[in-house]
Amino acid sequence: MSMGEGTRALPAILYVDDEPTALKYFQRALGSQANVLTAESVEEGKRMLDQHADTIAVLVSDQRMPGAYGNELLFYAWDRYPHIVRILTTAYSEIQHTVEAVNQGQIHRYIQKPWDISALRMEMKQAVDLAKLRREHAQLLREKLLIRQKQAVANRIGTLYALCAGVAGPAGAVPVEAYLSAALCAGLTPPEPDWLMMDYSDLISSEAFRSAAFGSAVRDQLAVLAERGGAPASVFDWLAATFTDGFDRTDGGGTIVHTSRLTEFLETPTASDVSPQHAFWLATLLWLGRHGHTLQMTGGPDGVHLKLVPAESAPTVSQLAGWIEQF
Repeated sequence: MSMGEGTRALPAILYVDDEPTALKYFQRALGSQANVLTAESVEEGKRMLDQHADTIAVLVSDQRMPGAYGNELLFYAWDRYPHIVRILTTAYSEIQHTVEAVNQGQIHRYIQKPWDISALRMEMKQAVDLAKLRREHAQLLREKLLIRQKQAVANRIGTLYALCAGVAGPAGAVPVEAYLSAALCAGLTPPEPDWLMMDYSDLISSEAFRSAAFGSAVRDQLAVLAERGGAPASVFDWLAATFTDGFDRTDGGGTIVHTSRLTEFLETPTASDVSPQHAFWLATLLWLGRHGHTLQMTGGPDGVHLKLVPAESAPTVSQLAGWIEQF
């Protein structure tokens, strides 16, 4: 491997070729406009990519090298580092492999040897500019994704409040704070972006049907608990019976070990149904609210500890907004 002197701030181009003369020639031609990294084989090129993928803008590979074709390296980069612009170059007429690489989207350009230096420099400048645009586009997508994820969670919290308020009725406390506290302790992950592939009307429709199904399941579970009756402390035995593989009973309460059951409605993809266990969890909180109690949550993703405490009043608009800001 070698590196252009005094070009640390310049974009990086990795050139892979088994001919030392070609490596020196390429570096001499491009050293003034790029930080040139070099490798002498496909395997070395893969190692270089893995070490410097964050700084490499362009990968240029010779096609015919001992042990492997250059398009194998280009496919490796395409699969792992799609932001890198990939260019194939060769002095040989490896048309079949070249066409295959082009058709599979593994390469951006094909450059024939021997190079025209002016044309090569222009090609590399355009490739570096394209890599920059790709990075900027990827960053914008990441920012958009974060915003959409936060919006999705906020909308679901609003739906959750409406669901709880409707089911609890005037005689029961609305246990949204207990539910959200448990989700925070469990370490909620924003929902997977399957909804990025849906248009807005389909997304809203899918979310509405998902929420309705969840609300119906919670209502059914709450009806079962109402018939069962018992003291508020009974909920720990009920949770142990429901979370059979993930609840540790203690003298003063219990611990939910598999905490993913506490976050399903907020974090699972739009197309995913909410489990009966999660519906039972919310129904339990609603049943406790009807009996003037709630659960206090402590712990983290490795286990959420539950303690029975008196219920508080339903959150105000500003309090609910404060909870939403925490996600």
